[in-house]
Amino acid sequence: MQSVSSPQLQEATQSLIDNLLASEAFIRYQQAHTHFNADNNARALMDQLSKSQAHLRQMQAKGGVNQAEIDSLRLLQQRVQRNPVIMAYAQSQQEAVNLLREINNEISGLLGVNFATFANHATC
Repeated sequence: MQSVSSPQLQEATQSLIDNLLASEAFIRYQQAHTHFNADNNARALMDQLSKSQAHLRQMQAKGGVNQAEIDSLRLLQQRVQRNPVIMAYAQSQQEAVNLLREINNEISGLLGVNFATFANHATC
């Protein structure tokens, strides 16, 4: 399905995209994302954490979580929280999300509807 929009809308959309990509929040996110992807230790820690959380959820669903598994997960979470690359990446993600929320609120205020919800339904 192809959508037809006015040249002014297309220009405004491109301007919004360009400004988002040039914003400090998105520049920091891109830099942190690059550093994270280049850091094998950080990626391995996040992979371990993801697998450990999935395992714990499976064990919890079966009713068989023991304290040693919980303690192991907590230690892994602490290692992740002490990793500066991971924490910078997480912080930059949150800053980018906050910026997008602010923009959504501004657009929503101008339109009189929740823009993110409207845009989400329009792309289904």
